[in-house]
Amino acid sequence: MAVALVEGNETETEFEPIYHHYTPHKAGLPPLIPYFRELWHRKPFASEMSRATMRGANTSTFFGQAWLVINPLLSAGVYYLLVTILRGQHDPTLFLHLTATLFVFGIIQTSITQGSTSVTGSGKLLINTAFPRLLIPLSTVRTAFFRFLPTIPVYLVLHLLLAKLTSWHPMMLGALYFLAMMVLFSMGLAAFFAALQVYFRDTSQFLPYFVRLWMYLAPVLWLPEMISHFNHTLQLIIKANPLYSYLSGYSMLLQEHRVPPPWMWIAAAAWAIGAVIVGFWYFISREREFAVRIQ
Repeated sequence: MAVALVEGNETETEFEPIYHHYTPHKAGLPPLIPYFRELWHRKPFASEMSRATMRGANTSTFFGQAWLVINPLLSAGVYYLLVTILRGQHDPTLFLHLTATLFVFGIIQTSITQGSTSVTGSGKLLINTAFPRLLIPLSTVRTAFFRFLPTIPVYLVLHLLLAKLTSWHPMMLGALYFLAMMVLFSMGLAAFFAALQVYFRDTSQFLPYFVRLWMYLAPVLWLPEMISHFNHTLQLIIKANPLYSYLSGYSMLLQEHRVPPPWMWIAAAAWAIGAVIVGFWYFISREREFAVRIQ
């Protein structure tokens, strides 16, 4: 590995993937255009990292992919049983909603939990290979997305069996917008928590509890229209949750064939763009000292 030592007061003019520059740490961004150009050229590297992770988890086998579907289905069944007991009424639509939202929520959940340990778990790779480090958390988002794909045909079968509107409707394709925004949102969160874990090693310990609580506050175990019984202030607080616009818009288009209100479309894009900007900025501005921090 070639190592170039650069004085701390010199200005870098381009991103050089061949050399590691070790300087006195000062949080700041490298030249972004060369950085993202190199990031784009190294896409196959991130894809291979993702495939290696999936092979290691046996998700490339039949039973491995089957478990990706069975696990959220079992969770949906347990949650539905609990909600049915509490509400005292049976509603197949609620089970369909639980299944759809748990399937897609898995993208965000996996991106956060696995993304947080992606950098700290790549010590030798960071030391021996020069590449844009942002590829590491982004590979976990790719893994989360490909784990989500086997659930799509399962949901479509449940949709035909349980939905009140059983016919295919072109409006269901609008759910792809909210799915894409959730993937972007996951990319920003994965990058942010991956960098945070480098400095605070206990981050990954509390994240599963945070994600579980976040899920309870989102329209997963309850339908979006249920908040109409709350006062106006509480409704605004609930709607401020990023997951509310994502999961509500996704559910409306996929299950009810209704167009979400304009604010949901705008909020979904705003949260996604904001997460990407903050998460990428925090990660890229710190990544040049990751190799030293992880040793």
